[in-house]
Amino acid sequence: EDLELEDVMKIGYKDIRCVESGGPEPGVGCAGRGVITSINFLEENGAYDGVDYVSYDVLGDVVCGGFAMPIRENKAQEIYIV
Repeated sequence: EDLELEDVMKIGYKDIRCVESGGPEPGVGCAGRGVITSINFLEENGAYDGVDYVSYDVLGDVVCGGFAMPIRENKAQEIYIV
């Protein structure tokens, strides 16, 4: 499916950019892979241009190791586990 940045990103209060990337159907595919796919899409489409801080809220499960992919691919400078 051809997506545009405007299809997935909404601008809110004080120009905060919000994206909900969703994931695959339960039991199908790797949700963690979807995390890195989403981040790559946002990078390729300029979502991070002019942004000082980025915060991700992702599941802590280590299903197929995918949720660690943003860390392995140097997409994060700091990580906080709550």
